[in-house]
Amino acid sequence: VWQALRQIPPGTTLSYQELAEKIGQPSAARAVASACAANTLAVAIPCHRIVRRDGHLSGYRWGVERKRVLLKRERVIRASECDK
Repeated sequence: VWQALRQIPPGTTLSYQELAEKIGQPSAARAVASACAANTLAVAIPCHRIVRRDGHLSGYRWGVERKRVLLKRERVIRASECDK
């Protein structure tokens, strides 16, 4: 799960289910959530890029507001890189 998380481009999100499918374990959305919850490396393992199936932000070890800020910063940086 952590390796797959590191493959998600900055500013991009996937649902827990989408990541489970990406790693070949389509019924493991809860295991993905558990792996994210166990992450103590914050931005190095970007669990903030995982959202609920409906696209809304959900639990994050360091708080949903911090998750929102991280995603917003990544999108701004990504947009500025696209402008180059």
